[in-house]
Amino acid sequence: MAGPDSLPVCIVGAGSSGVAAAKALKEKNLPFECFEIGSDIGGMWRYENDNGMSSAYRSLHIDTSRNNLGYSDFPIADHYPDFLSHFQVMEHLEAYADRFGIRPHIRFNTRVEDVRPSPDGTWNVRLQDGEVRRYRAVLVANGHLWDPRYPDFPGSFDGTAMHSHYYRTAEPFRDKNVLIVGIGNSAVDIAVDVCKAAKSTTLSTRRSAWIMPKYIMGIPTDRWSAFLSRKLKLPTKMTRALIRRLMFLAVGDQARYGVPRPKHSIWQEHATLSQELLPYVGHGWIRIAPNVTELRGDSVAFENGQVAPVDAIIYATGYRTSFPFIDPSLFEVRDGSVSLYRRMMPPHLPGLYMVGLVQPIGPTIPLVEIQARWLASVLAGETALPARATMEREIALHAERIARRYVGSARYTLEVDFREYAAALRKDMQRRLAGT
Repeated sequence: MAGPDSLPVCIVGAGSSGVAAAKALKEKNLPFECFEIGSDIGGMWRYENDNGMSSAYRSLHIDTSRNNLGYSDFPIADHYPDFLSHFQVMEHLEAYADRFGIRPHIRFNTRVEDVRPSPDGTWNVRLQDGEVRRYRAVLVANGHLWDPRYPDFPGSFDGTAMHSHYYRTAEPFRDKNVLIVGIGNSAVDIAVDVCKAAKSTTLSTRRSAWIMPKYIMGIPTDRWSAFLSRKLKLPTKMTRALIRRLMFLAVGDQARYGVPRPKHSIWQEHATLSQELLPYVGHGWIRIAPNVTELRGDSVAFENGQVAPVDAIIYATGYRTSFPFIDPSLFEVRDGSVSLYRRMMPPHLPGLYMVGLVQPIGPTIPLVEIQARWLASVLAGETALPARATMEREIALHAERIARRYVGSARYTLEVDFREYAAALRKDMQRRLAGT
């Protein structure tokens, strides 16, 4: 029987994270197999993906500008706009996979049904046809924006109710009174999309959010952030405070448009990026309402005592982090609690790694690329993992930082600061290069 180190690595999922992991393993000459439920790569970025897990709507554009989005050795071509549509992101991912020869390693239309450890330290992976395959490690890259989370409002609703995960176009909501619950990026994008066809559009929010324009003085806002944090080396808190001042110069007081100013500071929660929300609220196309208190059949009551007629509700209320192929008794993510060393490895389950299970301040794709390189370095025996007690201390310290930094910290269970996190991973890899 083959020894554990001679076995291949399993990758679950072929989205942007799975493809990056595959490339990193290939570069280290580590054998691997990748399984994807759908018929092609792309994950959430493939519109109407036949794997059933994409949340992409027709008008979706990415919030990270082109210069900050691409992989380090495969930058996005200059002929693309500042902010790519999901179609253009897919073009880039397909070109990336083809350039580095990833597709032949992917087994499409194959569902992973079960992943569990063996007593000898290897991992057994059962596929949809019942076949069980043995691996030295499993990299989970199935995404965390596909299992809808719904709020629990009292009362009942007689109209159409759906999660933003299932939203595609505004046409089904033409001439209807539409309520969108939430004020994150998807909620705001959908509100702007829907209001052009709907009879009325209302956006309900518990504590509002800072609305950050995509452009400040004609320059993508994330390029300002990158300049302040990476070039000037300013801490994240100071960077976001300065961006807040630039925002005020660019658009003024958001309360003047009709979007309440949050009570928390901008660095305590994710800002919402939108170039269009404030003008649309100012023009009356979108109305802002407080939290829902009760569903009343064909209407909805809000915390301010107002009641509005509603024909359709779109819940843009986030996602559960789910792994249907992993027994929850082995590993699960709960709000406010996840035990992952370097946000990737459960200390009690050596050989199991989570790729892309982060919610960064900063771009996701370049950060996942660094994760993939770190994982390949670990699996190649070039970067040593610390003792379990050291891992658990690192996990506890990260949880404490999140609790101190963010309001409603349970929502930020998967949060990382791009610069701090990337620096820690690079330091791990540089340590082995220096032989220390």
